[in-house]
Amino acid sequence: MSVARASSVPQVALKLPRGRARLLLFGVMVGFAIMLGRAFFLQGMHDDFLQARGEARFTRVIEIPANRGVITDRDGEPLAISTPVESVAANRGEDVKMTDAQAAALAKLLETDVVGIRKRLAEAGRDFVFLKRHMPPDQAARVLQLKIPGLVLQREYRRYYPAGEVAAHMVGFNNVDDQGQEGIELAYQEWLAGKPGSRRVLRDKRGQIIEDIESLRVPQQGRDLALSIDRKIQYLAYRELKAAVAQHKAKAGSAVVIDVQTGEVLALANLPAFNPNNRGNLTGQQTRNRAIIDLYEPGSTMKAFTIAAGLEAGIVRPETMINTAPGSMTIGPATIRDVSPLGTLNVIQVLQKSSNVGSAKIALQMPPAQLWQAFSDAGFGLPTKVGFPGEGHGRLRAPKTWRPIEQATMSYGHGLSVTLLQIARAYSIFATDGEMRPISIVRVDTPPPATRVISAETARQVREMLELATGPGGTAPRAQVAGYRVGGKTGTARKIENGVYVSRYVASFIGFAPASAPRVIIAVMIDEPSNGQYYGGQVAAPLFSQIAAGALRMLGVAHDAPVNNIVLPPPGAEVKEEV
Repeated sequence: MSVARASSVPQVALKLPRGRARLLLFGVMVGFAIMLGRAFFLQGMHDDFLQARGEARFTRVIEIPANRGVITDRDGEPLAISTPVESVAANRGEDVKMTDAQAAALAKLLETDVVGIRKRLAEAGRDFVFLKRHMPPDQAARVLQLKIPGLVLQREYRRYYPAGEVAAHMVGFNNVDDQGQEGIELAYQEWLAGKPGSRRVLRDKRGQIIEDIESLRVPQQGRDLALSIDRKIQYLAYRELKAAVAQHKAKAGSAVVIDVQTGEVLALANLPAFNPNNRGNLTGQQTRNRAIIDLYEPGSTMKAFTIAAGLEAGIVRPETMINTAPGSMTIGPATIRDVSPLGTLNVIQVLQKSSNVGSAKIALQMPPAQLWQAFSDAGFGLPTKVGFPGEGHGRLRAPKTWRPIEQATMSYGHGLSVTLLQIARAYSIFATDGEMRPISIVRVDTPPPATRVISAETARQVREMLELATGPGGTAPRAQVAGYRVGGKTGTARKIENGVYVSRYVASFIGFAPASAPRVIIAVMIDEPSNGQYYGGQVAAPLFSQIAAGALRMLGVAHDAPVNNIVLPPPGAEVKEEV
């Protein structure tokens, strides 16, 4: 039997019409031509899109951090430096592939949990995400040893503060992004920070950088900054302040040391303090720079300015007699009192023995505007313009609002408020023959010009009175320093709570040394001493003495008195002052 050919079977023999075959061939050729043209267009004439997609997959622009400037003390000792650290990051969360074992090992190194890591990686719209910031380089290297695709290390810098809590309030600190948050770090952020650079790099499928392609922007390193602080005097002031706060079981305390010749702040210490290298559980009470920010009523330390105003106005002379008997004075419904009747005193004794009645009688002989002007000229109610963030201005109301009782109480430091730095600067007019120089928290090579506030004669007269206030008949014999003559004034002020004076106190002492040619002004304040003593002469004057003795020695200031010059009250004698 013969087998028929396939072409003779109708169901198999399919023959495409000639016109349709040509149309199909034409369509295939046109499609091929279109694809060829498109490929030529994309790869030869308009390749931006493909390059962008390729670069997004294998290239990355990374930031080159600028090294932050070093903060030093006046002698170049470092107070804040930057150290290199590594941060673990993922270029794209979806690119990170890891086994359960790798995830567990990574979580242990990053001191977190696996759920937290996977949550970070799954964040939508993030091409770059940090998993852990500021790790030690050796610990970060162990992360790379896990060989997890997509994980990379980012070089950053972390701030380190060699002086720790001793200079914390002045220097401040940075956040995790190296931005200043407090103190000098915040005030001089732009000066210290510099500007970061950038570079384009090629990476492999694991996300690791394998080649630098180009530098896009060169980083501009931050500039160094030398503070006016003397690190040795700063340590001294902090150590003595800490001891005094502990001894008197006080709530807080501050100390300021100013160079009379230049206006530079040589030391500024506060308690409570904090360690800027370890800021866990940090509170606002710890970080506040109380000497510059906090306001308090200065108490009897203001009497020096009241008497200076009276001398300048020609109302009184040092030998002018003032009757303070019977130890009290009534003005309207209010009564001003001395702690004990002092009888008739001359102006020198009013300051030496700190008589509220005597100070009030001097103040009330002047028009309110005249006394206000004297206080304002000394800088009260005005910022020091030291450039510290959050600086307090103090409070000195306009004279037209003063009532007689307010004028009287302001003469001895009640009814107005100051910062410790503000009143320390004001006392410079007695240490520099009546001139006041701008103060600075950064080192100055050429002292700025001073402004005359009172006459040289008045300044010398008040300086002599302030020296007597630290002698046996004054309120501050415990402020004396072996080998040096010193001058200054105590202050003891009640605190105000809900508009009412309460039995909690601020004890202070503002003084200078050596009295023959003052080199330093030292202001100390102890807030709420609660160990049985609260007068400035008991609490603050000894602190001044300790800081002054060390600071004068460190500055190499020559003695202006015998080393056995200290004359203290007899044992058990109580030296009080007005409150």
